Amino acid sequence: MGTGPLAFLWLISALHIDVSGRARIPAPTVRGGVGRSRPASAGAPSIKACSSAHPDEPAHRLRPAEFPAICGESPDYASAATQPRIYSVHRAPRGPHLNDFRPLSPRKEQVISAVSAELEHIWSQVAAELSATIDEPIYRIWLEPLRAVDLSEDNLTIEAPSQTYRWVRERFGRVLQTSVAAVLGADLTVDIIKAGSQGKRRRDESPAPSTTTHTTPPQLTQSSWGNPKLTFDQFVIGDSNRLAHAAALTVGELPGQAYNPLFICGPPGVGKTHLLQSIATFIATYSPGLNVRCTTGESFTNDFIKALGSGRLESFKAGFRHVDVLMIDDVQFLERKTKTEEEFFHTFNSLYDAGSQIVLTSDRPPSDLQALEDRLRERFQSGLVADIRPPDLSTRLTILRKRAQHDGLQSVDPQALEAIADRISVNVRALEGALIRVVAFSSLTGRPLSAELATEVLDGLYPTSDPPPRSIAEIKAAACEQFGISGEELISTTRTARLAWPRQVAMYLARELTHESLPAIGREFGGRDHTTVLHAWRRTEQRMSSNISSRAAVEQLRSHLTGRTTDRSA
Repeated sequence: MGTGPLAFLWLISALHIDVSGRARIPAPTVRGGVGRSRPASAGAPSIKACSSAHPDEPAHRLRPAEFPAICGESPDYASAATQPRIYSVHRAPRGPHLNDFRPLSPRKEQVISAVSAELEHIWSQVAAELSATIDEPIYRIWLEPLRAVDLSEDNLTIEAPSQTYRWVRERFGRVLQTSVAAVLGADLTVDIIKAGSQGKRRRDESPAPSTTTHTTPPQLTQSSWGNPKLTFDQFVIGDSNRLAHAAALTVGELPGQAYNPLFICGPPGVGKTHLLQSIATFIATYSPGLNVRCTTGESFTNDFIKALGSGRLESFKAGFRHVDVLMIDDVQFLERKTKTEEEFFHTFNSLYDAGSQIVLTSDRPPSDLQALEDRLRERFQSGLVADIRPPDLSTRLTILRKRAQHDGLQSVDPQALEAIADRISVNVRALEGALIRVVAFSSLTGRPLSAELATEVLDGLYPTSDPPPRSIAEIKAAACEQFGISGEELISTTRTARLAWPRQVAMYLARELTHESLPAIGREFGGRDHTTVLHAWRRTEQRMSSNISSRAAVEQLRSHLTGRTTDRSA
């Protein structure tokens, strides 16, 4: 046989075609990328196989449709139409596999993109729930920067900026859980992590003792004062102090950004100092990096005098002007102190221009601080003026219940608390003092703390209950009835003697028998200015001291309003 038939027989013996049509290379040793089955001699074609990364690894069974890489053929037979083609896995030369470095397939990229889009969609729904629950300014500052970074079967991981992480976790953790439950169900938990932590913090990990929040009360700086136990949680909110409490809480959350300056005014013992100390404690807890200075008007004056005498005025200025938050209690103490007022004026301007927060309290609104310089009064009025009135009956009862719960009083008769709240209406200090007196008397005598005991104890301390405060409308009606004029005449602009005197008496009693401020009283009398009310009060005082009949008329109207029958005309 010739070369042609021998080659053909050799080819038949070298290849084994199975019934499925798959070609298989026998098992020659493959080295250097070439499979050697027989030396290329006598015109026999040499059949090449694709190299394998592993020399001793046999060639694999392959489908032509699956692996389109064509092994090299003999140059002599490359163009032969009948030359069989052998398909094999295309492997790289020696070294790392190229498949290890190939990019993600389009299908995998689509899957990842779909997951991210779904997470963004879910977070947008949660954000909508949050924005509907939280006020817009608070949401925009604290919650808008949050973003969802991971979602599993039972947990949603939310990332917060590092500077607000602890505050968001403590303040908004519950509302975040509620909003997530509304979108994804109540079984899902929320994990808030710090930006940059890359999800390393898990829900089952407890924070380190050094970073645990609220383990101990915050330590106020040396320049601070007050009782750290006086917090917003201990403050009882009522209709008489709702505005002041909300403003103080906002200042604690956003110092220097809202209500600057904040001026809280009200009679003694209604909670002004409590709110001031609550702001200081709040900032020391959630914004420990801020420099807070708390003092009183008297301490500011004394420190200023000492600085003048010792020649350390620059140090005094630096101590009050290089702070982030300045809080001064009883600022009315600065009245009639010219040098101190001037120094505080410059301190106020320096802090305000630097964007520092200023919080002041006083027993009167700025408009009533007549002995204070006009330029200071105007600055006090430039921010929010929030007044606090004496608590009403329901607020007094709540205060007593909370104080009894705080002190661990278990056997207190609720009627005893009602008796105390009904008897004491002056201020919170007097209310708590009355409760302490009744509890002490019960403890020392062994008698049960009942309403009868409370009445007996309070009769010695408060012989008669103070008359309930009257409204301005009641005072105006009583004045019109006594002096025989109409309501329109009382508030008119007419200044005749027949109308001016009743109007002055009504304004006088409005200040004496109500807790309204001078501007509020002026608005009830035809929109008059607070200075007009103050002038009416002084004019009535002078006329009462010099004219017996005028004094009798005023006392008669007072007795009618308060229900007292005592003759005060003598």
